[in-house]
Amino acid sequence: MTNPTAAHRPALIDAIQSHNAGRDGERLAMKYAKMAQNAFLFLRGTCHLFYDALPDTPLFREAPLAWCCGDLHFENLGTYKGDNRLVYFDINDYDEAALAPSSWDMIRLLTSIQCGTDALNATRAEALAASQSCLDAYRSALAIGKPLWVERETSSGLVNVLLTALQKRDRAAFLDKRTVCKGQTRTLKLDGIRALPAFEPQKKMIAEFMTRYAATQKNPEFYRLLDVGRRIAGTGSLGVERFVVLIEGKGSPDGNYLLDIKEAKPSAMAPHLARLGIKQPAWSSEASRVVTIQKRMQAVDHAFLEAVTLAGLACILKELQPSEDRVAIGSWGKKLDRLRDVVATMGRNLAWDQLRASGRSGSASADELIAFAQRGDWAAQMMDTATQMTLTTEQQWKTFAGWLSTRQSV
Repeated sequence: MTNPTAAHRPALIDAIQSHNAGRDGERLAMKYAKMAQNAFLFLRGTCHLFYDALPDTPLFREAPLAWCCGDLHFENLGTYKGDNRLVYFDINDYDEAALAPSSWDMIRLLTSIQCGTDALNATRAEALAASQSCLDAYRSALAIGKPLWVERETSSGLVNVLLTALQKRDRAAFLDKRTVCKGQTRTLKLDGIRALPAFEPQKKMIAEFMTRYAATQKNPEFYRLLDVGRRIAGTGSLGVERFVVLIEGKGSPDGNYLLDIKEAKPSAMAPHLARLGIKQPAWSSEASRVVTIQKRMQAVDHAFLEAVTLAGLACILKELQPSEDRVAIGSWGKKLDRLRDVVATMGRNLAWDQLRASGRSGSASADELIAFAQRGDWAAQMMDTATQMTLTTEQQWKTFAGWLSTRQSV
């Protein structure tokens, strides 16, 4: 007998459930709850649907190829500590990264600005104006052709406020937010907000991995395991295997470090790139893809960034990137010039990252990217398409939220 619920379930729901099959049920429920809140969070959690809906036009089919983040939205740009221990502002999540038309990252970033009016504390008109500033800054930086980077001394506005605050942040205060300190010993706060308890097999798996990993490092004691939990972070990746690991670092209790170990899944762009005949390198693993592209695009490598294997799973290891280390873009004080300044910085970041990785493994040369920016005949279409994608995302969100509400009421 046919299941009446399944028979009347929108194809959209089937696509979402198929994409998220096999994930940790506890954190997947958190993901679905976040996605139902608003169109922006839905956009963050459904990168695969975004590329399913992207128009098949020359702008998105024939733009010069570039190394792309793949999941670019305004909360995917923030600070990170480099391996030189200095703090930078840049794209900081590359889970979906791949070689793709250079227009794909920008259309997703612009759509996020227009979908994110609630998070931005902005009106629709203000979001449109900010989108234009972001696109203009991207084109200008790409046309100049010189890849730069953003650090405290070269930043402005709310980005400078964030970088200045982080420069002064005390490690003990940072650890206090995520751990409980008793005497000389810290343990993770497993509060259901940032982390959940790890299951015993997971604890054993991490312990064995850290022992092997430490043995390959110059200072094995630095990596001595103190505690582990299932990490809660992001939206799109919620439910994949992900751990926060507390290690000895430079000494207990206040010299401890936190590591983030996350399973790498195939890029949501992959089937669409294959359809277009855009060949990808023969990566040794999905984690190798993510780490290699991130290192190509960022000016300075993220601290501890490495592709590792965890009980047969391809994973990305790096120093934990706390979620609050994003610019407080929703606190822009209702002054449009501040919002425009922030998103313009993001547009320039994208241009610089594409230029930095240009000419590598099939990507267009810097000259080709410069010529693309100087043409400018595609800018109006980019803005129009971002508006269309916003309307599509909003409709998908309403369908999903309605389905989730019905399911929870049964």
